Amino acid sequence: MPSDLEIAQAARLTPISELAAELGLDPDELELYGRYKAKVHLEVLGRLADEPNGKYIDVTAITPTPLGEGKTVTTVGLSQALHHLGRRTFACVRQPSQGPTFGIKGGAAGGGYSQIIPMEDFNLHLTGDIHAVGAATNLCAAAIDARLFHESRYSDAQLAERGLKRLSIDPYSITWNRVLDVNDRALRQVVLGLGRAVDGVPRQTGFDITVASEVMAILALATSLPDLRRRMGRIVIGTSRQGQPVTAEDLGVAGAMTVLMKDALMPNLMQTLEGNPAFVHAGPFANIAHGNSSIVADRIALKLADYVVTESGFGADMGAEKFFDIKCRASGLRPDAVVIVATIRALKMHGGLGQVIAGRPLPSELIAENLPALEKGAQNLRHHIGIVKKFGLPAIVAINHFQSDTEKEIQLLKRIAEEAGAEGAYLSDVWAQGGEGGRELAEAVMAAAEKPSEFRFLYPLDRPIKEKIETIAREIYNAEGVEYEAKAERQIKLYEKLGYDKLPICMAKTHLSLSHDPHWKGVPSGYRLPVREVRASVGAGFLYPLCGALMTMPGLPSLPAFMKVDIDESGKVVGLS
Repeated sequence: MPSDLEIAQAARLTPISELAAELGLDPDELELYGRYKAKVHLEVLGRLADEPNGKYIDVTAITPTPLGEGKTVTTVGLSQALHHLGRRTFACVRQPSQGPTFGIKGGAAGGGYSQIIPMEDFNLHLTGDIHAVGAATNLCAAAIDARLFHESRYSDAQLAERGLKRLSIDPYSITWNRVLDVNDRALRQVVLGLGRAVDGVPRQTGFDITVASEVMAILALATSLPDLRRRMGRIVIGTSRQGQPVTAEDLGVAGAMTVLMKDALMPNLMQTLEGNPAFVHAGPFANIAHGNSSIVADRIALKLADYVVTESGFGADMGAEKFFDIKCRASGLRPDAVVIVATIRALKMHGGLGQVIAGRPLPSELIAENLPALEKGAQNLRHHIGIVKKFGLPAIVAINHFQSDTEKEIQLLKRIAEEAGAEGAYLSDVWAQGGEGGRELAEAVMAAAEKPSEFRFLYPLDRPIKEKIETIAREIYNAEGVEYEAKAERQIKLYEKLGYDKLPICMAKTHLSLSHDPHWKGVPSGYRLPVREVRASVGAGFLYPLCGALMTMPGLPSLPAFMKVDIDESGKVVGLS
């Protein structure tokens, strides 16, 4: 079979203006980026306000291996399969980050005959959204250090002459880092402000990956330009010495940050190999953020299509739970059905076989038929089906097909899925066959989406912070309870005092296990979930507890401590304390 790149380069692309016209979009509702990409103006939502929404399908997965289990290829392939059945369809996915992979993020565009094209454009450049997120984030970071500098040099009267009010930012409390779109280990922890006195106040801080920033989470959750502006203003960068929150509004940069993000808020229109429309927009991490594409992309797509297939990052315990409890609260949209992607090889791993390491060949025991290991590992699939059903939605299992899968294994997995309460399990061969390889899956999704359902959230927002955290730990992660470190206890008390206790919870943990420990496979039980810290993304609109082993995960925003830097008259560092 040809490589993904060879398949993509051999495809015939429809000019994006023609595709937009087929969708019913007017030429003045587009901003063209070459022949095959365009941004769609948000004003289209006003014109189409009276149009009914299409069916809303979320694609999630079992607990994945480091290779991933094919959510994006299934998302793209399912949208193509629905089109084969005569339905207008839209795929909505996140934009990939250069991040930790030094290039196009594997699987972010799908693969085989179910991918979004042009592949060469499906990277960090696209239409400049990630650059805009970085610019807005770094503008805020620069404003923080400029304010520290000015307040260290000038009296209240002198600040007033410059149009400034003293904020008295506590440097120990600053949580806002600079960003860049690459995993540069040497910049995770840095000391800035060295050199001359006019070069700023020396302190310790760091760089995060751009898609791990709160601004990226805001881009995905904003529902309009005014909403984006409000969220930018609510960003909390730290507290004053009196313990009061200091916001981007206080710094006077929220408006400028919004201007930098204005065009980025428009979703990016592209196409699949088979000419179906796809929105590629926003790219928040699925651990410290909610891991879903943008609300505005989904809203526009739902007005233009019969079926919208959107993807949630990682497993149902991560992106899907956050899709339901965070994204759906913000958007007001309600999904009609959920597809859970599973692979036989991953379930055999959950059954105790082999170790999957990215870049290395699969262990032979994961390729050979082993029904007992599959049945044991399928407890992970059962649990994910149970997660979806907790939200009152029908679940359909997509078995992402590999040549090593045997007929006995496929039939066993189908039986297990039905016994666990899924609508059924269906073989998906969209990687090799495109939309035609997902016809049976598409038919099952259409049937499930027509069934009555009672979507519900896992918890009400007015419950205490700890109760919300513990509900997720028990109901989603199968933990017996939660252990809070002293720092987390202090932060929870602070957020209750500041009125942030009504925000939803965005749990930050490993995606490689239902628990906090990536080595615990299957369905861990009998453990208590450790919460190290609880941080606030007030602009995005959630609190995110940090659980266990995730503390060292690349891209995770660090919480810098204020560092005293001793320098001599020439600016040379002579000591750190």
